[in-house]
Amino acid sequence: MEYVRSRGFPVPAVEFVSDDGTELVMERLAGPSMLGMLERRPWSLRQTAGVLADLHRRLHDIPAPDWVRPAPWGGDSGEALLHLDLHPLNVLMTAKGPVVIDWTNAAAGSPAGDVALTWAIVACAEIPGGVLKRAALGRFRTGLVSAFLGHFDLDGVRASLEHVVAWKVADANFGEAEKTSMRSLVRQQARGEGSAEDTA
Repeated sequence: MEYVRSRGFPVPAVEFVSDDGTELVMERLAGPSMLGMLERRPWSLRQTAGVLADLHRRLHDIPAPDWVRPAPWGGDSGEALLHLDLHPLNVLMTAKGPVVIDWTNAAAGSPAGDVALTWAIVACAEIPGGVLKRAALGRFRTGLVSAFLGHFDLDGVRASLEHVVAWKVADANFGEAEKTSMRSLVRQQARGEGSAEDTA
């Protein structure tokens, strides 16, 4: 976090790290998550998707330091710094602007993999609530994914999708329905079915 902060990327300042690395104190931030802001201001969807895309581009312009692990899906020789969890719940909208949190997955690799992972997470994460709420939010996130992906070259992103999903479905924090949806997204894109944001 201090590495990217020193290069102008918006993260919380690290104020203390214990000698054994088990304790970390960070700057306190005030503001809703990007998702929370979107729920209150749905008309800002396209602008917010642009902010999320810009955070990806700014991060990927930073070369990964030697001490960062390579991308966990293998075969990726890219040298950009990746977040690997850069989605609207991990962006806090503060008075000073968006700030990215939760850096436990940071790695070195190709920017397309980071974008593909955000695509899969946002498009396939389970939506809580009843049928009507899921239907309404499902349409909303379809628009968000479409607007976000519109900022990137989709050929490279699609080529990375299968690899990042194969890694992500091994994550115990994801439910079976979410994993099934991710696999379905990969199959749809491999067959060229539907638009980029479509899911099962």
